[in-house]
Amino acid sequence: QVQLVESGGGLVQAGGSLRLSCAASGRTSSSYYMGWFRQAPGKEREFVGGISWSSGSTNYADSVKGRFTISKDNAKNTVYLQMNSLKPEDTAVYYCAARYMGTTRYISWGQGTQVTVSS
Repeated sequence: QVQLVESGGGLVQAGGSLRLSCAASGRTSSSYYMGWFRQAPGKEREFVGGISWSSGSTNYADSVKGRFTISKDNAKNTVYLQMNSLKPEDTAVYYCAARYMGTTRYISWGQGTQVTVSS
């Protein structure tokens, strides 16, 4: 099983930027799709975006398209979520997760990192 650890969260003013990291260890695989999710208080967890570990292709939720960018560093087994032009409504706990390409069930989740955007 792959283990995932997020880092990089914090407090930022609206309009600012943060970069989250998701370090993978253990049974890593180029067959994974790495997803980023977030959950705000009182709300359901929502998909933010993701990246194919093998091809590097990405996709994003409409709410973050053009502001967030997902990338990866194969040598470091790390996936990044660069968040620009942050808004107060981006405040949430952010999680990374892994699933195999061609499947829908995420098999591993990180512990989450808090992002707070002040107005």
